[in-house]
Amino acid sequence: MDLLKELESLVPELERGLDQASSLTELEELRVAFLGRKGRLAQIMGRLPELSPEDRPRLGQAANGVKMALTERFEGRKTALEAASEAAALSRFDPTLPGRAPWRGSLHPDTLVMEEICSVFRGLGYDIVTGPEVEMDHYNFEALNMPAEHPARDMQDTLYVTESILMRTHTSPLQVRTMLARKPPVAIIAPGKVYRRDSDITHTPMFHQIEGLMVDKGVSMADLRGTLTSFLRTVFGGDTRVRFRPSFFPFTEPSAEVDISCCICGGKGHVGNEPCRVCKTTGWVEILGCGMVDPAVFTAVGYDPEEYTGFAFGLGVERVAMLKYGIGDLRMFFENDVRFLSQFR
Repeated sequence: MDLLKELESLVPELERGLDQASSLTELEELRVAFLGRKGRLAQIMGRLPELSPEDRPRLGQAANGVKMALTERFEGRKTALEAASEAAALSRFDPTLPGRAPWRGSLHPDTLVMEEICSVFRGLGYDIVTGPEVEMDHYNFEALNMPAEHPARDMQDTLYVTESILMRTHTSPLQVRTMLARKPPVAIIAPGKVYRRDSDITHTPMFHQIEGLMVDKGVSMADLRGTLTSFLRTVFGGDTRVRFRPSFFPFTEPSAEVDISCCICGGKGHVGNEPCRVCKTTGWVEILGCGMVDPAVFTAVGYDPEEYTGFAFGLGVERVAMLKYGIGDLRMFFENDVRFLSQFR
C-alpha cells in the first residue's frame, strides 16, 4: 500500500532532520512538521477513508507504532540539545565574578513615619496603645462627647457595620478605653488604621492616624504647646515655625489647629519664581488638631474633672509623610509601586 510505505518513511526522514537540527527552535519546527495537528502524520491519517475496511486496522496499528517512534526520537534529541545548552552555559560561567546581591525590601513611608513619631513620644515617656479597628459606637462617639444626632458625627463619614458597631473613624476610642482601664497620670499615643466613607484625590477610605493623650493634675495649655512644638521640630527640623489657631472639636475645649511653616518652600510661599502648590503661597501648612480634654469626656470615664486636666491631639500619618518626603499624590501610598517604595530603603 502506498500509504503504508509513506507512513514508514517518516521515521528515517525525521532522523535526518534531527541530525541537522542544532537548536531547540529548529527542533520545535520539526515536531510541528511531523507530529503537529497539520503535520505529515496527521495528513496520512486523514487519508484513511481511501482504504478498504479490511486495510484500515492494519494501517492504524502501523500509524501508532510510527507515532511512538517519532516521539521517542524527538524526545531523545531534545534531551541531548538541552544538555549541550546547559554545558555551554556552564563553560561561560566565571566563578571569580562577584555575586548578585539579593534585592532588599524597604519599609513603607507610613511605617517609617509612625515609627519615628512613636520614637519621639516614647522618649517623652508616653506609652503606645493599640485596640480594635471594628469599634463600638459608645467608644467612638458617645464617650467622646458626641451623642446621637450630634452634628460633629456628620464630619466623620462613618462606615457602619450595624447601628451600634462601626469601623473606627479615629483612634480616639483607645484614649477612652485606656482611661477606663487606668488611673491618672496617663500619657499615651495610639497609632493605627482608621476608616471613613471618603474617596477622592486627597482622601482614601482607609488611612493612618496617631492620637495622643496626657492626663494628670495641673496639665495646662502651655504643656500642650510645649509638647507639640518640641515634637514637630524634632520631626521636621529645628527651624520649623509652629503656630496654634483656635478651632472646634467636640471632645476638647479649648481646641486648636496647629500649622507648621511649609517644608517645601521653607515658609516663603514660593519655590523660586513659582508659587508653592503645597501651602498655596501662605507659607503655612496645617498638620494636626489638639486641645484640652473636655470635662464631659472625663466624666464619661470616671475621672474627676475638678481634680484632673489633660490635653489630646491627633494627626494623619500620610499627611506628615507627604510633607516630610515631598510626596505630591496621596494615592502613591496605596498603589504599592516598587519604584516608589524602594526610594525609602
